[in-house]
Amino acid sequence: MVRYVYDFAEGGRDMADLLGGKGANLAEMTRLGLPVPPGFTVTTEACRAFLATGVEPEGMADEVSRHLSALEAAAGRSLGQRDDPLLVSVRSGARFSMPGMMETVLDIGLNDDSVLGLAKASGSDRFAWDSYRRLVQMFGSTVMGVDTALFEGAITRLKEARDAPDDVHLDASDLAWLVEAYQRLVREETGRDFPQSPAEQLRLAILAVFRSWNGERARLYRRREHIPDDLGTAVTVQRMVFGNLGADSGSGVAFTRDPATGRPGLYGDYLPDAQGEDVVAGIRNTVTLAELERLDPRAYLQLRDHMRTLERHYRDLCDIEFTIERGRLWMLQTRVGKRTAEASFAISAELVEEGLITQDEALDRVSGEGLARLMFPRFDAAATGTALAHGIPASPGAAVGAAVFDSAEAVRRAADGEQVVLVRQETTPDDLPGMVAAQAVLTSRGGKTSHAAVVARGMGKVCVCGAEELAVDTGARRFTTRDGTVVEEGTVISVDGSAGAVYAGAVALVASAAMRYLETGELSDGVVAAVARALEQADAVRRLEVRANADTPEDAARARRFGAQGIGLCRTEHMFLGERRKLVEEMILARDDAGRERALAALLPLQRQDFIGILAAMDGLPVTVRLLDPPLHEFLPDRTELAVRIAAAEARGDQPDVHDRELLDAVNRMHEENPMLGLRGVRLGLVVPGLVAMQVRAIAEAVVERTRAGGSPRAEIMVPLVGAVEELRLARAEVARVLAEVAEESGVPVACPIGTMIELPRAALTAGRIAEEAEFFSFGTNDLTQTTWGFSRDDVEAAFFSAYLDKGVFATSPFETIDRDGVGRLVRIAADEGRAARPGLKIGVCGEHGGDPDSVRFFHTTGLDYVSCSPFRVPVARLEAGRAALPQTGGSDSR
Repeated sequence: MVRYVYDFAEGGRDMADLLGGKGANLAEMTRLGLPVPPGFTVTTEACRAFLATGVEPEGMADEVSRHLSALEAAAGRSLGQRDDPLLVSVRSGARFSMPGMMETVLDIGLNDDSVLGLAKASGSDRFAWDSYRRLVQMFGSTVMGVDTALFEGAITRLKEARDAPDDVHLDASDLAWLVEAYQRLVREETGRDFPQSPAEQLRLAILAVFRSWNGERARLYRRREHIPDDLGTAVTVQRMVFGNLGADSGSGVAFTRDPATGRPGLYGDYLPDAQGEDVVAGIRNTVTLAELERLDPRAYLQLRDHMRTLERHYRDLCDIEFTIERGRLWMLQTRVGKRTAEASFAISAELVEEGLITQDEALDRVSGEGLARLMFPRFDAAATGTALAHGIPASPGAAVGAAVFDSAEAVRRAADGEQVVLVRQETTPDDLPGMVAAQAVLTSRGGKTSHAAVVARGMGKVCVCGAEELAVDTGARRFTTRDGTVVEEGTVISVDGSAGAVYAGAVALVASAAMRYLETGELSDGVVAAVARALEQADAVRRLEVRANADTPEDAARARRFGAQGIGLCRTEHMFLGERRKLVEEMILARDDAGRERALAALLPLQRQDFIGILAAMDGLPVTVRLLDPPLHEFLPDRTELAVRIAAAEARGDQPDVHDRELLDAVNRMHEENPMLGLRGVRLGLVVPGLVAMQVRAIAEAVVERTRAGGSPRAEIMVPLVGAVEELRLARAEVARVLAEVAEESGVPVACPIGTMIELPRAALTAGRIAEEAEFFSFGTNDLTQTTWGFSRDDVEAAFFSAYLDKGVFATSPFETIDRDGVGRLVRIAADEGRAARPGLKIGVCGEHGGDPDSVRFFHTTGLDYVSCSPFRVPVARLEAGRAALPQTGGSDSR
């Protein structure tokens, strides 16, 4: 029989798939002997069963009842009993951390009778009614579906009437009145009364947390973080401990290291006389842990010791939630903490230095995505001027955008292509769409552990929290600084998440320290040194080579500085643009072979010089040159533009330009309904005489010149868009003929491997035969994705990709991350069949997927030899290729 409920004493952190991250870590802390309020966890299996059928799985209710009875027996109190009632919390806890995205209900067990017993037992009427109003609000919104804004409106009006700056200044009678007001709201909005049965409260809360797995914000967060939709959430039921019992009580969130910078030390926020939700909500500004040391030295020292225990046990940054109840410390949660990219590299390097983890483990704990963030520009300090305000640097980086004051406006403007900064007093989980759309998040309240800070760090968004100098008026859609400056919605501001500063206007950007290191080798700070060590370790362990896509000597030189081991794709069509377009026009308009040959002869020395420069920049490393791929009409003027010019001349009574008429005739002659599938690639070379010969001669003569100059040129020739072995056989014969001619004429051996791009499904499915003629394969995954899906990328991304992502047709764009089931399967088939026909066949990939972290891991496991990507993604690919080569231990969950 399936078991659905586990006591905290029965689990451990290795059971996160079943107990969720929260339940597994609570069980781990219990095993370590830390002061954890007792409780139990309802498993993810129960959640999945409930979501699949809409009813509780058989036996779950009985298991919950038995574990609740054991909890009651240990406490010597019953849930919701009239005198000194036992109260519990019900919290979500998925396998991967999803902060604030699902539901929580505190103080379950209170009703109109037990609130009086709680007041008597605690000696505080205010505390009892404060706890009850929290329950009605949480339960009413989470379980019964009442709009949270209605509850917020009621308490706001009450505070205004009492001239209370915050809820702490409301007394017991105020809160008792508020409970009645909340209960009336529930009745008016739902037609039902707030349930008085503690058992019913518990049952309905557990099911509501299950349902919240499929809530809009949870689904959006999973799409953003690439968390599977089928995992489900566990639910933890835990005896309540209270931080809202007065000045000797409180709640906090702490980190064993700074999650923004990685610096060692205790970091966090504490809020006296508050429950945990108040801390992350940012409704009151918190105090630091240093202030907690002054307020309660004994609890602070205990917390410090427990944090050290947890960091050494988990061997990583730990994120901890705690409550102090009348001087007694309780540990409510721990997890491997989310951190910025800077902190990821810094912490991993420091833990190696401390002997807690190995170099391989350190590499596994950083990511290519994080490295890419570190490569982003930073603000130029010389151009910042005077800040509008300062706050807490919650998530580093530099961002510029128009200030907007609600989530919907951020989404709307971003959809129109505008960069925005979301400005709020504090964020809530409902602000997630706007946070995703914005370049940065700025709040006037909250600290490093507030909702805005935690979510922004997880997403890599720039964030400044707790900018108290700003008076944010979301109704008027503006904020006012302390000196009276008013910033209206739409005004451009700049947010420095590293310094915690906000500036008017768009501040100029400069290269980041990480980028300077990659360009010059300068180790300017500890984070950059950590990046250097991570890349060195990745290079030491990776199997995949990393090449670059580069079409100019400048790009090739930059790619080499960034660690590229050659060029995997040199596109020759880029060499036909600019002033050279006229020569291509002459070739296309030539009326006879002699005219076409004159145009090709004029192009030859230009192409040869291009190849000489690229081969020199990559001397000793392979340079894979793709022969001309796009259709020739792309080098001609626009069809409509030509027609308009001719029609305008005729309308004026002028004689249209003869050259324009010739060009329009050529464009019309070459017009194709779907040029992506028309006369291009290898087909072009087989139909247009002399084109392949000119390009191959330019490559071969460049090899000869570099060889004579003492270089070590390693040119490779790649034939694009092959669909049948016969095409490659014909093209190969022409290439080999020209290489032999140049070698004979020069007396210099010209050995250029000849291969092909696999970018059509037919090529992948007949790769065994194509390998008979190819010395290497390179997967052109951009076109392979288009032709496998039947997508025209330029059309579909704008037309319906957002709808497909929203509806879950795919989790991420197949043009960004390889579609493993479809395109990936074709890659596997082609690689396997190609090597079966030609053992030792060199195989790489040169599409944009070559720099995508997830795709790099796929190419590693598929057995490819190299990936090729843009020069700026080379460091990312190096890092991910190294991580892919590590033993798969599961790593640490810092999502």
